[in-house]
Amino acid sequence: MINIAIPLQITRNGLLMETDDKRSIDHALSLLIQTACYSWLPDPQYGFILKNLRFEIFNENEGTIFDSVHDDRQTVYHQPLYRMKVTGTSKNVSTFAAELKNAIERYEPRLEQVTATLTYIREERRIYITVKGVIKESHEDYGYETTIKIWK
Repeated sequence: MINIAIPLQITRNGLLMETDDKRSIDHALSLLIQTACYSWLPDPQYGFILKNLRFEIFNENEGTIFDSVHDDRQTVYHQPLYRMKVTGTSKNVSTFAAELKNAIERYEPRLEQVTATLTYIREERRIYITVKGVIKESHEDYGYETTIKIWK
C-alpha cells in the first residue's frame, strides 16, 4: 500500500509520501467519507453514500433522510436509503454506519476489525462519526473521529 499524503503535494521527488500509518489512514478515511458515491469515474462505488443525499431533507423525528421524490419511477436501489437510520452502529444493518463500515472494509485494506458509529446531535445539527479498528501491519488499535454538518 502506498501512503500518499492527502491533499496531494508534488515535491521534487514526486508525490509527497506520508510516513505515519495512522495519519495516512486518517487521510484515506477523510477522503472516503467526503466523497459522494458515483462521483469518481474510475470506481463509481468509491465514497460514502450519505454524501449523495446532502440535498435531501433530514427527517429529525424518524432519524432518517426524507424521501422527497417518492414516486413509482424511483429505482429499487435508492428505496432502502430512505429507511436507513442516521444514528447507529455498524452492527445494525439498516444504518448509514453499516454502509460506512462496508466502504472502509472495501477501500482501506490496512484496517481490520472495523466498526463505525454515527451519532446525530439535533441541537448542534451535526453527525459525529467514529471509526475503530486495528492496523493490520502493527496490530495497533486505531481510532478516527470526524463530523458532518447537517445540510438543512
